[in-house]
Amino acid sequence: MIKVTLPDGSVRTYKSGITVIDVAKDISEGFARNVISAKYNNTVIETSTPLTEDGELVLYTWKDDEGKKAFWHSTAHVLAQALEELYPNVKLWVGPAIENGFYYDVDLGDDVISENDFKTIENKMLEISREKHDFIMRSVSKSDALEYYNGKNEYKVDLIENLEDGDITFCDHSTFTDLCRGGHIPNTGLIKAVKIMSVAGAYFKGDESNKQLTRVYGISFPKQKELTVYLQLLEEAKKRDHRKLGKELELFTFSQKVGQGLPLWLPKGAALRERLENFLKAAQKKAGYEMVVTPHIGQKELYVTSGHYAKYGQDSFQPIQTPKQDEEFLLKPMNCPHHCEIYNNGNWSYKDLPKRFAEFGTVYRYEQSGELHGLTRVRGFTQDDAHLFCTPDQLDKEFKDVIDLVLYVFGSLGFKDFTAQVSLRDPNNPDKYIGSLDNWDKAENAILNAANDKGLNYIVVEGEAAFYGPKLDFMVKDVLGRSWQLGTIQVDYNLPERFDLTYKGSDNELHRPVMIHRAPFGSMERFVAILLEHTGGNFPLWLVPEQAIILTISEKYEKYSEKVLNLLENNEIRALVDNRNETIGKKIREAELSKYPFMIIVGEQEAENETITVRAHGGENVGTVNATEFVSIVKKRINESLKTFKQ
Repeated sequence: MIKVTLPDGSVRTYKSGITVIDVAKDISEGFARNVISAKYNNTVIETSTPLTEDGELVLYTWKDDEGKKAFWHSTAHVLAQALEELYPNVKLWVGPAIENGFYYDVDLGDDVISENDFKTIENKMLEISREKHDFIMRSVSKSDALEYYNGKNEYKVDLIENLEDGDITFCDHSTFTDLCRGGHIPNTGLIKAVKIMSVAGAYFKGDESNKQLTRVYGISFPKQKELTVYLQLLEEAKKRDHRKLGKELELFTFSQKVGQGLPLWLPKGAALRERLENFLKAAQKKAGYEMVVTPHIGQKELYVTSGHYAKYGQDSFQPIQTPKQDEEFLLKPMNCPHHCEIYNNGNWSYKDLPKRFAEFGTVYRYEQSGELHGLTRVRGFTQDDAHLFCTPDQLDKEFKDVIDLVLYVFGSLGFKDFTAQVSLRDPNNPDKYIGSLDNWDKAENAILNAANDKGLNYIVVEGEAAFYGPKLDFMVKDVLGRSWQLGTIQVDYNLPERFDLTYKGSDNELHRPVMIHRAPFGSMERFVAILLEHTGGNFPLWLVPEQAIILTISEKYEKYSEKVLNLLENNEIRALVDNRNETIGKKIREAELSKYPFMIIVGEQEAENETITVRAHGGENVGTVNATEFVSIVKKRINESLKTFKQ
């Protein structure tokens, strides 16, 4: 007999050899019909896998991320089979599930896949799926695996040569066999809808010196309706693409002469950034932060000391040589080493702590050109960075205060749907991290305790910690249901040791401070991109570049419109005048497209009565009021959208 522990803590006893799906049926027949994947003792297994030892079982449905992962990985196998049947000379490499769907990297030989072929591939996949083939895993010796692929597929041979004998498995379905470590749905019949999304080039092993393969992207669903909804969301996402909106709203641009991944902020975009910075600076000032400024470069030795060079040196720009022999500088990849040196400038007592140093610091990392994407993946970006240095006794309060600051930022910018993620070290891969196990334990417990005390809805993920400490990351869902990592807080016992940071305690002895890294926005560039797509360019009223545009019926009312403009500006409402010789209908349409929150119409009646007629973006008729009343309306709506930060 074996004991199976379920996620709710309950324990059930079964005869050894019972399958996962039979356990699910024992729980509930209705629930079992929806189970498509499972983990046992944190290892992905099939629903047909027999359980032969005590363990913890987690069952997944399509609604779970792990369930979707198994669904999409299984569909990648179906794609691979379809490609083999349609392109007999194809050689397969790898086909993983990704955030939305899956891909398969293949060598097509002399064949080429274009959009014209997508429907044919989809039809072949659906034909295979309808036959309801079971996915069956089997163990294979290394010699047999090599023999199976030798002379037929050098890509699979390369994979097998790097595997240990005894750890190699094949997955069979229909007439198709693939090298695979597992994690499938019960059978192909669950796949009811498929869509080939795109094809792209992908170098074998990601190495530009190797052959370029074809990467075929796809997505699948258990119902056709879900695919239809997904494609509709994609169309909406195209309309909200921050690159498109950034151009239309004149926020930012890129120049090949300046360089890839280096954004240029236009006047409206620069003003938007400034408002975001001022918004956070005001909250930080209330919370006791001090602003600092550090240079854009630092000596290589600085990043060797911090450990960043060993971990990220290959992803940094090449060292800058100076006329002095053996002197090298780097474009700053991180702000934290600089802030450690600012702390080291003082002689601190426990009475002086915590010290909270904040900076909107621009950093530089050499991202591969193929990975650059608008503002979300760039080579130069500005972090809303801060580093707090505190005593161990102060850590809990300081960490919770930072959580409050992050939640204030999210609330004021309309991000309401989010999950916190506690990112811990990978216990099976200690070489990824620096520092003692004792310090790691203290840091991880500090984050978990704070998350529990604040009542956060959080998940725990192993292996996602920074190399110097665990993190609390905030995963935000936008209006399209996409998840983004925004805001991070990290506890670090290790950099204070590497930089020999100290303070004098009440016992008159020197002690080591604890360091908190935090960035509510993450990076200004990425945050603006996500905010653009989340709002569709309809920013919160307090943040939008111009809050109102004054539309004159004719040039005769230009003088009155200037009077209204002056009154608004004197009350700190951002506005401008459109007095072009165009029809009022055209002016309104263009103002709508430019997403001005308020359109103020000025004509003969308004000028005579010293009033204005106000129309809100989206068609709301605010009515005819005097300019002072309009100021009150705007300020009330700003206050409603901008939360109050209390510290």
